[in-house]
Amino acid sequence: MTYETLRVDRYGLACVITLHRPDKRNAISVLTMYELIAALKSAEPAQHTREVIITGGPEFFASGADLNGALKVKTASQGTEYFKRWHRLNSTVEEIDKPVIAAIEGFCITGGLELAPTCDLQVGAESSSYAITSSRIGTVAGAGSTQRLLRIVGTAQALDMLFAVDPVDSAQAYRIGLINRLKPKDGALDGAKAMISVYAQRPPSALRW
Repeated sequence: MTYETLRVDRYGLACVITLHRPDKRNAISVLTMYELIAALKSAEPAQHTREVIITGGPEFFASGADLNGALKVKTASQGTEYFKRWHRLNSTVEEIDKPVIAAIEGFCITGGLELAPTCDLQVGAESSSYAITSSRIGTVAGAGSTQRLLRIVGTAQALDMLFAVDPVDSAQAYRIGLINRLKPKDGALDGAKAMISVYAQRPPSALRW
């Protein structure tokens, strides 16, 4: 299957999904949501796929949601449907029966930080930074990060990020547990590949359960 906003490649027994909207800094559009769901569902039953990596490439993970799509939301019912799409995407990532690793270079902002925590593990490069910017423009992070951040980094750190909107650098993200591994610049994807090379030696059923 071909995609407009993604690249899908193989690395050994892993499916590597790369967000590919460089002109939009990988802003996540409604089409991107649909394509990510389709790519993940294609990988799930594949016997030759043991792990999945989601990355944004060497410059950035994702700059947020595509505002061209978000600005089309004019009513409460349209808002509900828009966020249901986000919830379907995030549920798909969380429920796939294979380990999913986010490999993060550059900024992982708002929509990017709605997506990355749904992965099982996160590998961040020293160049990476993290923020939820919703409160700056008077909106709410509506795709689940208000809950996921709290579970991952604790109430105080989550509230600080949501209230202040100050970017969290990679060292701080690693210290508070927002990312599991910290790698040199340009090293996030290689770090994720090294991890899945180890996981490929584990019984799939053990990792699934």
